[in-house]
Amino acid sequence: MSDNRAAFEHFCDLFYTQKRVADAFAALVADDYRQHNPNIIDGAAAAVEALTPKFDGSPDARFAIQRILVDGDHAMVHVKASRPGAPDAAVADIYRFESGRIVEHWDVLQQVPVHAAHDHPMF
Repeated sequence: MSDNRAAFEHFCDLFYTQKRVADAFAALVADDYRQHNPNIIDGAAAAVEALTPKFDGSPDARFAIQRILVDGDHAMVHVKASRPGAPDAAVADIYRFESGRIVEHWDVLQQVPVHAAHDHPMF
């Protein structure tokens, strides 16, 4: 279990903080990675191709990790995604491990509202 935590923290640093998509996937994602985002086909190579322009291809984009949760073979990262000219988004990426590799991914995205009913929205 703790091995998944250390590996996932490394993956998150490479992927979200350093925006090194291909390196993050090479380090931890299985080739037969199953993708639940309906806009990206299955497979690690397909995910790298689809995500690289959004991450290391966008120098002004920022993906600030808010929290990381790991429970056995499942891990989740909560991220504040920011791009110039676009509203911020709250992202929850959920991953499943098998034999020490990430084999499955789900994501939930929500735009951060301009006005909120309180002073602590999203993060």
